[in-house]
Amino acid sequence: MLTDTKLKTLRPRATLYRLADGNGLCIEVPPNGSRLWRFRYRFSGTARMLSLGAWPAVTLADARQQRDEARKLVAKGIDPSAERQREKRTERQTFEVIAREWLARREVSEVTLSKDRWLLEDFAIPKLGSKPIADVTAADVLAILQNLEQRDMLETASRLRAKLSAIFRYAVSTLRAQHDPVGALRGAIKSAKVKHHAAITDPLKLGELLRALHGYRGGYVVACALKLAPLVFTRPGELRHAEWAEIDLDAATWCIPAHKMKMRASHIVPLSTQAVAILRDLHALTGRGKYAFPNPRTSGRPMSENAITAALRALGYDGQTMTAHGFRSSASTLLHEQGYPSDVIERQLAHKEANAVKDAYNRAQHLPERVKMMQAWSDYCDALRIGADVVPIRRKSQ
Repeated sequence: MLTDTKLKTLRPRATLYRLADGNGLCIEVPPNGSRLWRFRYRFSGTARMLSLGAWPAVTLADARQQRDEARKLVAKGIDPSAERQREKRTERQTFEVIAREWLARREVSEVTLSKDRWLLEDFAIPKLGSKPIADVTAADVLAILQNLEQRDMLETASRLRAKLSAIFRYAVSTLRAQHDPVGALRGAIKSAKVKHHAAITDPLKLGELLRALHGYRGGYVVACALKLAPLVFTRPGELRHAEWAEIDLDAATWCIPAHKMKMRASHIVPLSTQAVAILRDLHALTGRGKYAFPNPRTSGRPMSENAITAALRALGYDGQTMTAHGFRSSASTLLHEQGYPSDVIERQLAHKEANAVKDAYNRAQHLPERVKMMQAWSDYCDALRIGADVVPIRRKSQ
């Protein structure tokens, strides 16, 4: 039998050689000097060999334990090599492995991807991560969702349920699961009440808000973002991630690349003369950096996602009155009331058209109308802000 002392004295030779320990365990020493544990056995009348790792990472005691476990499998009529392959396949098919694979294939904005990752890493992977995805049951998922329900996190539970269902459908499509157990849980927990982003849609109150935004006395970068937000009405994440390389002040356009958009399609934002003026002033301060609205602590990152929200709160607007996302609702509501075609407004909001052919057509045809609409909208906002007699920016009869 081998000993630790004997193992330390082994030296390589010109050809590979082996020294036996007992019951099929041996140490293999190739010319390169490594020392490899092997378990030699017979299964179904055929001589076979199983690798147990390299010494000294795998000690003599560890190797003997692995050998004994392998011998037990042989005694039960199980081939240790086949069992190891089965275990490796199982490891590659755990919920965590497939969930992360699904995340990597997601074609969504970085903000959405970050939220998806948070949902899975905080609530699903700790409970299901090591389990083969084919073995996850509806009861396993229900336990997670019920825990969130008991904590009154109904919106989180609803979102997590949708993500889990998508992961299981992906596993089914890649032949690593037989069905989606989440589908059986429809109605199993309470539904979250639909919450709309708070927004000001009354023209007079919007004028008050615009005056407050122009009177903001906080940081200059945030002040510019506050003034620009109602004029471009993009999603808050799209605004704060704006890069100077995407903005052409001479052409008065801001071209947002697909990977930053929720719908993963590039988007053009026509810039009104007022928007261009704000950005030109801002360019003097941040134009040498990557982001138009950089983080005050490091220019290599955009400003915080809470910056605009915090500024609105500082101006006296709580979350029930106005949100950073609410500028989109304000513009949408008032533009519709002014008679602009829904297709034009929806395209500027970067909402996805269900009909792919119509979507491509709208994207190509509506830009001239959107340019006019965005300038008219900025003029309308200026009139509201200064308190002038406001007339419709577009008559419904047009």
